[in-house]
Amino acid sequence: MDRKRIQAMVHGRVQGVAFREYTRREASRLGLSGWVGNLPDGTVQVMFEGSATQTEALLSWLAIGSPYSHVTRVEYNELPPEGETSPFFIRYLS
Repeated sequence: MDRKRIQAMVHGRVQGVAFREYTRREASRLGLSGWVGNLPDGTVQVMFEGSATQTEALLSWLAIGSPYSHVTRVEYNELPPEGETSPFFIRYLS
């Protein structure tokens, strides 16, 4: 299977609107591993790994976001896959 690891930064109104929980649910539904967390600058960081189809589906979802969010931009980088298989979770960043 062609695995991908993606680090994404989601900009807009994405904190205080349950964005992390909706992202966790969607990533879990897609079968992805990784995490989502708020950053001090108001953005949300998402690190996820899975098949090309799974990762592209979450990137498309991130561009739209959760019902109460307003995504203005998603920046992302592809990183070397690490073989991560743990369940997707909310990470509480400092």
